[in-house]
Amino acid sequence: MATSGGSPVVAAVNGSASSMKTALWAAEEARMRDTELNLLMAYGVDGAPFGNRSFPPDVWLKTKEAITHEVLREVREKTESAVPEVRVTTIVAETGPVAAMTEASARSRLLVMGPPTGEITRLFAESAADTLSSVSQCPVVVVRGSSDSGPVVVGVDGSPFSEKAIAWAFEEASARDSPLVALHAWHDGDIAGLFTGEGALPFPGESVRETEARVFEHRLAGWRKKYPDVPVEQVIVRDRPRHRLLESSAKARLLVVGSRGRGGFAGLVLGSTSHALVHHAQCPVMVVRATRGGAE
Repeated sequence: MATSGGSPVVAAVNGSASSMKTALWAAEEARMRDTELNLLMAYGVDGAPFGNRSFPPDVWLKTKEAITHEVLREVREKTESAVPEVRVTTIVAETGPVAAMTEASARSRLLVMGPPTGEITRLFAESAADTLSSVSQCPVVVVRGSSDSGPVVVGVDGSPFSEKAIAWAFEEASARDSPLVALHAWHDGDIAGLFTGEGALPFPGESVRETEARVFEHRLAGWRKKYPDVPVEQVIVRDRPRHRLLESSAKARLLVVGSRGRGGFAGLVLGSTSHALVHHAQCPVMVVRATRGGAE
């Protein structure tokens, strides 16, 4: 079994049909990173008064706790059987799922969960912006689809915030021995969607598209050098990014986007692109928070 040399990968499971798929995806990620996997399940209720054992009733909580231990035992056994190289541990949280994942994200390399349903849906609702911001202290992966082939696709906007998404995308592509597709979408009238910073001003006679391509190439150059094993395809389209990324998900093994930024790839809650991806993509989606260290 792998011995953790760093932060663990944490998979949030809940006994649903997608839990095993989530656990196995996270186990493979832990195997590639030579770290351990923590299986997390919470049986409490988010928003319940602290220390108030009358709501929910104690009997209900004890029953849920027993079910939680049993579900985790089954998922752990199946995960260990499928990926024996990985050390698997379990975490039973008496809090609600949102609180448990918030706490776990502070010490995790990655937080992996299934498609948004039930409690998890709250994380991606516009009214839960503060909660999502807390949970996203580490990158969050929503496991959708089942493709084990195809490229890693990263959405790159015109801000420095996407740099961490690029870092994670290159690392994931290298670990999977997969090509990387770096997608940048821009459109007329969206100045925030254009690349900014040094070198972003157009040369005399240079079109907006040519400027975008030149600065895009400059943004990726350092990562190409760091990961010479990763074949990179640069795609620049004059379009909104949501449609292009959803379209790409049909043939991708992983989509990577930033949780903050400018233009089309603005925040997971504030913008529509990431929200659409976690609900409708046909492959796993990684959302990288910009305020914490990227891939190491």
